[in-house]
Amino acid sequence: MTTASGPCPTTPKEAMPLGTSTAPDRPAVRVLGAHRSTGHHGEILQGVFETRGGLRRALITLPCPLYSSRADFAPSPTADHVTVHEPWRIKAARAAELALRTLGGPCAGGTLRVSTNMPPGRGLGSSTADVLAAIGAVYDAAGRSPDPTQSAALAIAAETASDALMYPDRAVLFAHREGEIVEDLGGGLMPLAVLGFGTSRDGAGVATLDLPRARYTVWEIEAFRPLLGMARRAIRTGDAGLIGRVATASARLNQRHLPVPGLDDLLRAGEAAGAAGLQVAHSGDVAGLIFDPRLPDLATRTDEARKRLDALGIPETWYFTTKG
Repeated sequence: MTTASGPCPTTPKEAMPLGTSTAPDRPAVRVLGAHRSTGHHGEILQGVFETRGGLRRALITLPCPLYSSRADFAPSPTADHVTVHEPWRIKAARAAELALRTLGGPCAGGTLRVSTNMPPGRGLGSSTADVLAAIGAVYDAAGRSPDPTQSAALAIAAETASDALMYPDRAVLFAHREGEIVEDLGGGLMPLAVLGFGTSRDGAGVATLDLPRARYTVWEIEAFRPLLGMARRAIRTGDAGLIGRVATASARLNQRHLPVPGLDDLLRAGEAAGAAGLQVAHSGDVAGLIFDPRLPDLATRTDEARKRLDALGIPETWYFTTKG
């Protein structure tokens, strides 16, 4: 992992204008660093996959521009740790401290502020978005940007498991407990239109920290092989219908590990409305009906889907496209 001087002014902040370096050979130091990380909407596919090194847990994330976290970081030459305005954001504070250590400068602390519109426990990647925003803000304070590999390694160190949010423009099969790309799937995810909703009746989400790791059967592991092949083909050809079939199959496989209430009813509602498939958060309670955004009757289909979800007792929905 590349090291560089850290964002720590050696003179009071008032005397340190933006862009000033603490030494000629160090990157520019800024008084305040800021970074925003977009969240996701659960997974298109998640499971265990065969690689040359054996079996690895991995996932394909469904990006969602509706949700994001922003971090602002003010380095301090006297602090020995990172103080976060919201004390419960332990993972973000830890990520900021690890980023400072990686940068290798004399500064070990500062003040971190995180703002977000992402509710926890829904499967939106809230903790990973906080962590990546914190890492990016620390680097930005030093006039630098972490590459995705650095961000992934720091995120794993800060929170044990991480979503693939550091690769917003690439569709990757990501080993979320190791922070590594298992396979680059050949470019960015095709444009998708998604009608999102919550599947828990009380909207309380899922206590993700209490979830045990899924223990997949031999049959399930074998089922993931063709699904990955289908996802690979769908992404390379831009086939929204095929990626919808992959997401639906993954949702069905996950049903034994984190059951979605009324899954069969949801699948029937999506089919009746002409959706390409149903995706779910494999560690949360959000789900989404996937549509091809190029369809001329897209509005009619999504309106029909809303009506059918409402009839199932799900009145609240939200709409987004993967390309913003």
